[in-house]
Amino acid sequence: MEQLTRVRLDVSYDGAQFSGWAVQPGRRTVAGVIVDALAVLVGAPVAITVAGRTDAGVHATGQVAHVDLPAAAWEQLAGSLVRRLGALVPPDARVRAAYAVPADFDARFSATFRRYEYRVSDAPWGVEPLRRHDTIAHPRPLDLGLLNAAAAGLVGEHDFAAFCKRKDHATTVRAINRLEWRRDPDGVLVATVQADAFCQAMVRSLVGAMLVAGDGRRPADWPAGLLSRRERAGEITVAPAHGLTLVEVGYPEDPAEYARRADATRRLRGPLPAS
Repeated sequence: MEQLTRVRLDVSYDGAQFSGWAVQPGRRTVAGVIVDALAVLVGAPVAITVAGRTDAGVHATGQVAHVDLPAAAWEQLAGSLVRRLGALVPPDARVRAAYAVPADFDARFSATFRRYEYRVSDAPWGVEPLRRHDTIAHPRPLDLGLLNAAAAGLVGEHDFAAFCKRKDHATTVRAINRLEWRRDPDGVLVATVQADAFCQAMVRSLVGAMLVAGDGRRPADWPAGLLSRRERAGEITVAPAHGLTLVEVGYPEDPAEYARRADATRRLRGPLPAS
């Protein structure tokens, strides 16, 4: 049996021209362009596992994936893989680091948290042209205090069914341990949300619900009130994809904990999509 080496890839991408992360026949995807480049270098098809399967239009500065490469190929490519991928992968996706990890590292199930940021401009003139691909324009003034009041009610472990696209045999219970808004010096409002995992469309649904509280159209406690629902709330407007960026994925500091974390995640939730 061929010996394999597990390799962690740290990935960034501008999601504007991708149909999401996952490989889809006939569509341009982030995973597709990376595995195509790896196949050229390795001389054989390569499967890839990712921490968070981002939707079409969503960006990443801190995405993590892993691949199992033939040990002989990795030995030849280890010192040059990042540079070689830089020449083969299109410029709106980058593999910034590639290094061997223990075989029980799982980019998806070993993760302890995912952290996203969502950028919103409420300036009357819209969004700075150079940031139009990662920032949305909101047509009404937003109150930072109201946004954070709405966010506070969503922190903790809850059933987020109202904010998720439900999948068969998958739970919508998630534990958000950080959800807060800030206004940067340029006036842009940035939501930071961190959880052990997210279900599909959850982050953008949370943002959509908080925005209508932040501009006064709904009470600040309205988003938290939706947590009592056991079906998706149709009155939530899902925020546009291009304002969302995956900025970090966390893992146990001790590599010996990779397998334990992965086993615990699988037992807790089974197969889950990441937002």
